[in-house]
Amino acid sequence: MAWRGWSQRSWGCGPAWAAPVGGRGCEELTTALAPPRLFGRRFTFVIQQKCGFRKAPRKVELRRSDTGTSGKAHKRSALIPPVEETAFYPSPYPIRTLIKPLFFTVGFTGCAFGSAAIWQYESLKSRVQSYFDGIKADWLDSIRPQKKGDFRKEINKWWNNLSDGQRTVTGIIAANVLVFCLWRVPSLKRTMTRYFTSNPASKVLCSPMLLSTFSHFSLIHMAANMYVLWSFSSSIVNLLGQEQFMAMYLSAGVISNFVSYVCKVATGRYGPSLGASGAIMTVLAAVCTKMPEGRLAIIFLPILTFTAGNALKAIIAMDTAGLILGWKVFDHAAHLGGALFGIWYVTYGHELIWKNREPLVKIWHEIRTDGPKKGGGSK
Repeated sequence: MAWRGWSQRSWGCGPAWAAPVGGRGCEELTTALAPPRLFGRRFTFVIQQKCGFRKAPRKVELRRSDTGTSGKAHKRSALIPPVEETAFYPSPYPIRTLIKPLFFTVGFTGCAFGSAAIWQYESLKSRVQSYFDGIKADWLDSIRPQKKGDFRKEINKWWNNLSDGQRTVTGIIAANVLVFCLWRVPSLKRTMTRYFTSNPASKVLCSPMLLSTFSHFSLIHMAANMYVLWSFSSSIVNLLGQEQFMAMYLSAGVISNFVSYVCKVATGRYGPSLGASGAIMTVLAAVCTKMPEGRLAIIFLPILTFTAGNALKAIIAMDTAGLILGWKVFDHAAHLGGALFGIWYVTYGHELIWKNREPLVKIWHEIRTDGPKKGGGSK
């Protein structure tokens, strides 16, 4: 098995500037200051000072966590969308902004694994019927005249040749491509920035934690993430199964975004993030933890190979260094959150969550099998 891609997740933050104001003379003085462009617009601040004691000028400052100084133009990463038309307002009580995302993370994770358990129950129940339907379909195909060049038949043949993992992630890749195309529609950019980028300073906090997992603004960013997901799809689905993998993947996207929220609030470095890297890091970490001796390679350096265990250690070390040193290009907190969740799930979470799903499955089985009793009499 060869790993041929690095997962990436973009990190962007707003610009900053400081505009000191000074008073002159005893008469009313109007000073107009034009600070550097903020989000693509020029703002003019008018300060009036009356005769009397001069007060110390108060600096107006916006926090910025990206590169550059206050006098230089803001440099935005090519992986994130422009946010000129979207203003973000950090809460004066930053800890409170994490309450709703915390409840959303816990609730969504529980619903994801509960739905996956019911999905698996329904899949197992329908396999027998599908088996007989398959036999009937094969018999009809044998007596039916075959059409040459049938496009639908070729699509079915290609689909049947895919592994279970590849068929599972095909829907995820299609959703990412659709969202990528929506980013190209100019009239939707404001909506896409609000709902498909995660930022604790935004008015919408919860739904972007999931939607941003399917959101990519850069073609290179999306292609790299989807290639890594495709490469690891067979291994992770063989390890967990289709239903459990989908629950873990969706939960990982939300959990990694919550870790990113916590880091942004703790450091005060607010900014939009998007991409599937947090969820993909969970998949990568889970596979590397279960198969540490597997051989991996980088897409651009296929000759250089290394073990999956060493690759995971290197990625965690790099993201830890990026988080501590304040590297601005990627959302290292989301990477670390996804990787740690993947390691925890395959080590402890599978036993703690998935193997204790039987009570829920029994309740669902009773609902599915117990119909209304005839006669209406009591026992």
